[in-house]
Amino acid sequence: MKIAVDAMGGDYAPKTVVEGVELARDEFKDVEFLLFGDEQKVNALLKNKERITVIHASEVIDMNDEPVKAIRRKKNSSMVMAAQAVKEGQADALFSCGNTGALLTAGILIVGRIKGVPRPGLLSTLPVVSGTSGSFNLLDSGANAESKPEHLYQYALLGKYYAENVRHIKNPRIGLLNNGTEPHKGSKLTLEAHRLIASDHSLNFVGNVEARDIMNGVCDVLVADGFTGNAVLKAVEGTALAVTHLLKDSIMAGGLKSKLGALMMKPALKQMKNRMDQSQYGGAVLMGAKAPVVKAHGSSDAKTVYYTLRQIRTMIDEKMVENFTAYWTSLQDETEPKTDN
Repeated sequence: MKIAVDAMGGDYAPKTVVEGVELARDEFKDVEFLLFGDEQKVNALLKNKERITVIHASEVIDMNDEPVKAIRRKKNSSMVMAAQAVKEGQADALFSCGNTGALLTAGILIVGRIKGVPRPGLLSTLPVVSGTSGSFNLLDSGANAESKPEHLYQYALLGKYYAENVRHIKNPRIGLLNNGTEPHKGSKLTLEAHRLIASDHSLNFVGNVEARDIMNGVCDVLVADGFTGNAVLKAVEGTALAVTHLLKDSIMAGGLKSKLGALMMKPALKQMKNRMDQSQYGGAVLMGAKAPVVKAHGSSDAKTVYYTLRQIRTMIDEKMVENFTAYWTSLQDETEPKTDN
């Protein structure tokens, strides 16, 4: 299998991207990597080029570029060339830590979307503080600023498929992000989305979920419109960082007793840190694209890049997109109106 990598995407590219790729290359002997970027810079960072091919890209899409314009105008950018390689069948998946909007645009306009999925969504995996699964999927976490009720219903189906086939959760619980748990609460969007999701008995729908409960393991898939989902994603990320810094500052300011106590609690604190470490869950997946298109955070380190490439390898190995396309087509066939011959 081959993964096309935007080596120039991200705050610390190409260094952390190359380091993460080499970690993955050393572990997974069945994967080849196509690295698109500044050939001189990338080659200088590689320890060896075993199963790594570097393709020169003379342009870079940065975080300030307007997504659609950048994809259309910067044809020689590392991101566009990597996406083109997937479209042409030279690679099986696309990975980037770069401009989120541009990657989503490349995923839809270049890689292409699966027929019958009008609005692909971005699926992120976030940790929980209780529950057996250890994490939950949030969809849509930022691909679309506006959504219709039928889009949220489709996100429930997309999320269910990912949870069952990539995370191997049997009959995953689906929740709808709302401002109250009662079925009659919410906006016109969430009220109608609630009706649509609840009416599909193939979904294990647990109802509305309030933001304060999302990290308590109340559902395996949380459905939201992209604007709200992205706000929740960033709030969770920011809260995790804030709690870590607050705990560290409190220990340092507490004197000798606090430091000794922290030393005694080091194993427990390390366990807590590992549980809240989002990097181990990989990147955000553009659900509905014709091939795996996966985005890692712009500030990703080599470990996050490695975990995301491991996630992509699993998706390719288990033929997630091919199987999902067949599943989705069958759903469309079932809902098409019957006509008499």
